[in-house]
Amino acid sequence: MPAALPWLLALCAGLAQAASLASPLDGEPLWWLQILSLALFAHVLLRAGGARRAALLGWLFATAWLAGTFWWLFISMHTYGGLAASLAVLAVLGLAAFLGSYYAAVSACFWVLAPASKALSAIVFAALWLLAELARGVWWTGFPWGAGGYAHADGPLAVLARVAGVYGMGFAASALAMALARWRAPDMRHARWWGGALVLAVAWAGLDAQRQAAVDVEEGRPLTLALLQGNIPQDEKFQPGSGVPLALHWYAEQLRAADAALVVAPETAIPLLPQQLEPGYLEAVTQRYRHGDQALLLGIPLGDIGRGYTNSVLGFAPGQAQPYQYDKHHLVPFGEFIPPFFRWFTRMMDIPLGDFNRGAVGQPSFAWAGERIAPNICYEDLFGEEIGARFRDEAGAPTVMVNLSNIGWFGDSVAIDQHLAISRLRALEFERPMVRATNTGATAVIDHQGRVTHRLAPYTRGVLRAEVRGRGGAVTPYAWWVSRWGLAPLWALGLGVAGATWLLRRRKV
Repeated sequence: MPAALPWLLALCAGLAQAASLASPLDGEPLWWLQILSLALFAHVLLRAGGARRAALLGWLFATAWLAGTFWWLFISMHTYGGLAASLAVLAVLGLAAFLGSYYAAVSACFWVLAPASKALSAIVFAALWLLAELARGVWWTGFPWGAGGYAHADGPLAVLARVAGVYGMGFAASALAMALARWRAPDMRHARWWGGALVLAVAWAGLDAQRQAAVDVEEGRPLTLALLQGNIPQDEKFQPGSGVPLALHWYAEQLRAADAALVVAPETAIPLLPQQLEPGYLEAVTQRYRHGDQALLLGIPLGDIGRGYTNSVLGFAPGQAQPYQYDKHHLVPFGEFIPPFFRWFTRMMDIPLGDFNRGAVGQPSFAWAGERIAPNICYEDLFGEEIGARFRDEAGAPTVMVNLSNIGWFGDSVAIDQHLAISRLRALEFERPMVRATNTGATAVIDHQGRVTHRLAPYTRGVLRAEVRGRGGAVTPYAWWVSRWGLAPLWALGLGVAGATWLLRRRKV
């Protein structure tokens, strides 16, 4: 094998892994490409020749994968943040390289720990890869965007979502990838191979039957929706002479005209604090939702210099003494809060958002029309363990989830399709519909089986009129355990397998 070939294969496999999350052709996730690309990397890893080389190959694969996944951060930093193009490129590569170090570490560990057994080596690889995914999703506030499980919203592993969540799906995909990398045609001559395949097939059939039995239950009455997509240009959105008056005029017009039972305007649809608005503006546009038979969820910043500021959702419904309020909990680094020692970096950019206060985890739902509607803002739907906190009390668990976003920061890029896939996974995990109202896309309705039932074309100004059926009843197994223990069971799985393998190797030595 030529000396450069393993490095080239690791690089190409990483880029293919990124493409699997949202196809460059149509934006759809490609579950088979996710497994094949990871299997190609596993093939290279098995032939690394040492732990140091394994770490470097793992780092190259992960850096290519992650940079290829969230390259659109360049748009937010350079196009809208004013950071020099060269520095924006370095920032994206630096973030990818830093997060890639987790995968470098577990690649080295796999080389040291990997057992001779093909089945066991697949489990060990999956456990170590799971630990890297969890570390990326939790440490330093977490940025699990592009986790491997998101490629499987439509694939056979989707049956695992309601039981093990997206990280559990990634564990299974990683095990399959390593098994594929180590598979040889003569293996099929052994009864053990066919026995293992039969066990997997029976397990899959059982999980699928369980899922069908759970989803084929009576749903709530349809709730009519009007989802507003203002398509306010991001470079004008907070400008007082262009984007601000455009947003205030267009959203006021649509809020007055909407006739749906629930109207949703996206994150910071109103781009000013209430005290900065023209006197009477907010009261005028929300008055109709204080009486009658309609309700409104409206994205707006709140607060003042004394109390601090929040990225919030206000809910208006007839009979309320006070508007409902949801405050974003999981804030975006550099956009909504400045990490320690990084203020110098934000001074180099012209981003009109600063330090926000965090809302609590597990805030109450918005009650309307017999539904318990749970808002989340921007990339909060990326953190299923935090959304899961709302499901601990089954009687009060959400029946509908609503994401209010502004992905306009990332231009006309694959970020829109990737975020839609994230929302689809949350719908699969909790078996609750997810409604999305965004500034530029994807404004959509996702049913409790993760299927997109309605969608507005991205980068158009318009209103998506649709229906959604809320779902109550028993929560999914994933919702049950993640609401109580968070991600601890998955950490225990990964560390338990790695620790047991290490002890077995020590005994053999």
